[in-house]
Amino acid sequence: MLKNALLLAALLLPATFANAHEYTKGDLHIAHPWSQELPPNAPNVAAYFIVHNNGKADDRLLSVDSPITDRAELHEHVHKDGLMKMQQVANVVVPAGKDLVFAPGAYHVMLLQPKDRSLLSDGKRFPLTLHFEKAGDVTVEVAVQKQAPEGEAHTH
Repeated sequence: MLKNALLLAALLLPATFANAHEYTKGDLHIAHPWSQELPPNAPNVAAYFIVHNNGKADDRLLSVDSPITDRAELHEHVHKDGLMKMQQVANVVVPAGKDLVFAPGAYHVMLLQPKDRSLLSDGKRFPLTLHFEKAGDVTVEVAVQKQAPEGEAHTH
């Protein structure tokens, strides 16, 4: 019985690592970068993730880029004149000891006019490089999904 349990664990271990979708650099931990599948008529798509700063000092996300587009921008949603609007931001602080959440309705990465729309279909992945002031560059693989992950709330 123990032998079968160990065999099962050994077989499942690579699948667990293959699905592990987390990255660490310095004090920063980036969890589950994802994007929704690009709708047929949409010119742009957003990418989301969570950055946890385990350090005692703030860091700053300065910019992002990806080979799938010539233009990737940091954006936020704001309430203005009774409407929810999206606007570009120059950079975003990653507070010490806290999470910076990129989620629908909150901060997000806009990927403008992707070069190859087929890379933005369910089950695909694409690289996204995050440029931090202190931690440096971190390249993550963004998982493209038909729907937002379970429990993904709209954060304002």
